Amino acid sequence: MYGFYRMAAIVPVLKVGDIGFNSRILLKEYDAACRAGAAVAIFPELSLTGYSCGDLFFQEQLLLTAEKAGAELARQSRETVLIFGMPLRYRDAIHNVAVVAHRGKIRGIVPKSLLPNYREFYEKRQFTSGMNIRNTEIAIDGEKAPFGVDLIFSAGANFTLGVEICEDLWGVIPPSSKLALGGAKIICNLSAGTGLAGKADYRRELVRQQSARCLAAYMLASAGVHESTTDCVFSGHALIADNGRLAAENRRFSRKTTMILADVDLKRLRNARYSDSSFNDIKCDVVFRDIRLEDVPASPDLEYAYLPAHPFVPEDLEHRRERCQEILNIQAAALAKRLEHTNSKTMVVGISGGLDSTLALLVCVEVCKLLNRPHSDIMAVTMPGFGTTGRTYNNAVKLSGLLGAELREIDIKASSMQHFQDIGHDPAIIDTTYENAQARERTRILMNLANKHGGLVIGTGDLSEIALGWSTFNGDHMSMYSVNCSIPKTLIRFLINNIAEETGGEMAEVLYDITDTPVSPELLPPAEDGTIQQTTETLIGPYELHDFFLYHFIKYGAEPAKLLYLAGHAFGETYSPEVIEKWLKVFLRRFFQQQFKRNCMPDGPKVGTIALSPRGDWRMPSDASGAEWLNLFN
Repeated sequence: MYGFYRMAAIVPVLKVGDIGFNSRILLKEYDAACRAGAAVAIFPELSLTGYSCGDLFFQEQLLLTAEKAGAELARQSRETVLIFGMPLRYRDAIHNVAVVAHRGKIRGIVPKSLLPNYREFYEKRQFTSGMNIRNTEIAIDGEKAPFGVDLIFSAGANFTLGVEICEDLWGVIPPSSKLALGGAKIICNLSAGTGLAGKADYRRELVRQQSARCLAAYMLASAGVHESTTDCVFSGHALIADNGRLAAENRRFSRKTTMILADVDLKRLRNARYSDSSFNDIKCDVVFRDIRLEDVPASPDLEYAYLPAHPFVPEDLEHRRERCQEILNIQAAALAKRLEHTNSKTMVVGISGGLDSTLALLVCVEVCKLLNRPHSDIMAVTMPGFGTTGRTYNNAVKLSGLLGAELREIDIKASSMQHFQDIGHDPAIIDTTYENAQARERTRILMNLANKHGGLVIGTGDLSEIALGWSTFNGDHMSMYSVNCSIPKTLIRFLINNIAEETGGEMAEVLYDITDTPVSPELLPPAEDGTIQQTTETLIGPYELHDFFLYHFIKYGAEPAKLLYLAGHAFGETYSPEVIEKWLKVFLRRFFQQQFKRNCMPDGPKVGTIALSPRGDWRMPSDASGAEWLNLFN
């Protein structure tokens, strides 16, 4: 559904040379993959006979039995694509091949290209490379099938599959690179790598990197411990990677059959090939045959999908602090360059006691460290207005003092009232004019302070607000350099909490209270008890939902129906389908309506893979209609 397909990589128990036993095991485990809803199930290299048969591969009995068993195994295939390994005679040579079977037929046979013949490997003793076999057919047990390295198997535009075998991946130019250029979005590797100390790490990295380089899903199933241990041990490594991310991995050296599953979004990979690389600039020198398969099953659910609710937030706890520091380094390096270029003396930051201005202030502190400048070069300006609460005001003052910034306090209530009088606005009418006049008054103060003190106004607006247009045009929408412009709200909260963990003490107390404070522009009067009355997420929806929509909409071009489906899976225990649909509609409507603000947004550094700068990542006309995206809700 929506481009998701389930992959299964299986390492079976086997007996070297016992084709009957191995056939039964392969069929049994294939049945289990079918029941699990897999679209494709792969087994290791030469899994029908065992990889370590040695010179038994020259025996007529073994070859003939393998051919008959392979044909019969293929006849047992159903809706799940079955891929297994076996030896196969072609003319006067023996080839190490992968058989691709589907719905009772052999759909194609792919020979191994690169034959290792070094150290513990001596495959050239028994096998011949098939790297030059193209446009050929071969018969197994009387059934003809396409044979060669020029085969790509497809069941629609998203499900496209290619095969390489073990050593092929280790070559300078793996066949999988050409298969990907030919359109394959799933690469299946039938392997029999030995279990040497440290080799698993290298293999894992090869698989992960090749999946990233090919913008593909990469599956590998390697021979297990029941191969012969005459001179080597086989560890039974199984891996599934998805565009650089390790999606599934088994426990090696198991004495039982292991099967790993992963739900991979092939439609997303297809979209990434459209936009995220120079993928289509490279021309392939192989003309592939398109082997059409009948329908394969889509994932029955997303049980094995990687679909975090907070896709912008690092999940790897081991490297979390390193990632957070890297983000701060990017922001600080960018701002330091702009300060040097403009010869600016001061960094002017409007401090509200909220998330965005807190992160901007912390970035300014990092810049002072980089440029060996005193923290007093930071001018933190708090500008209480009609909606400012004691909690946010006190946090802004405390934080500025703890960081050693120069604190300025300029109350905007009187100047706002004067402005209401100037434009003839009744301050009792609390509307957009009432709110935006305050936001623009604050920006006017910051800009003029920057001019007076030879500084730059440091913008605090974040990626989430930019996507939703949740800013006052020519108010907080504008600055002289915007350090948070590619960091979404969910990540900002995470970054500040991480800094709090590292610093501890009174600083941590202030930072934790800031991240616990409801997000608000504080432009409306507080509640009777002095707490924040105007909460942003009540008005426009939860930022965690909007950040989730933003990630999948921008990065992978997900359509509204798919966004609903993905969010339902990620947030099913938090929000009802009706709530998710309500806020998705808000996201899409605001995203299209507010492009005019993005088209004149200030400079700022790109930090992650998504940014909305009109000069960099996102080019969209201000007057583009969102009707095609919003029609779903009519």
